[in-house]
Amino acid sequence: MSRNNVVPALLLILVATLVSADETPNTAAVSIGLNEESLPREVTEYSGEIRGLWRDGRVYIGGQPDESALKHFQAQGVGAVVNLRTPEEMDDRERVPYDEAAVVSELGMEYIHIPLGGEEHPYTPEAVARFADVLHRTEGPILVHCTVGWRASYIWSAYLVTEHGFDINTAMARGKAMAIGDLPIEGLLGLDLELTVVN
Repeated sequence: MSRNNVVPALLLILVATLVSADETPNTAAVSIGLNEESLPREVTEYSGEIRGLWRDGRVYIGGQPDESALKHFQAQGVGAVVNLRTPEEMDDRERVPYDEAAVVSELGMEYIHIPLGGEEHPYTPEAVARFADVLHRTEGPILVHCTVGWRASYIWSAYLVTEHGFDINTAMARGKAMAIGDLPIEGLLGLDLELTVVN
């Protein structure tokens, strides 16, 4: 599934998550160490290979790490790795030449697979709830990744809306500071759109 084909589905997860969320966000449930005054920062110093890496509070958001990068994250105190790639993507040994779940477990970190993409792995509020659960029960830093950080940026934005009461436009601005590009309609119209949720 191409990135452009996924945009409507990702917008739907944000809107569906907003509509289905409680009126009171779960802001007291977990500290994410977020500085709301500044956008996520790009991380440029690390060992190993990863396609794009940012940090927002205690959460690393990025693309697919190699084994050396996972060792780096373990050394940085990361306690959990959340993988958003589909099983088909992870089984492609040309693109991911190792068993990520096994390596993460060997390093003593928790591995959580929340696949997103395609008809078999739709973008749902339940995916955001599973991601939130990881943050609620993991005290230290976590890594959430997909291929290049795009899906990871979207789930992070949805999490900020549902669990911390962020306005959807503020949350999307954080995502755009990482891997979410302009929405195709913005480019076609030459506009910077603000999302509005209709209940």
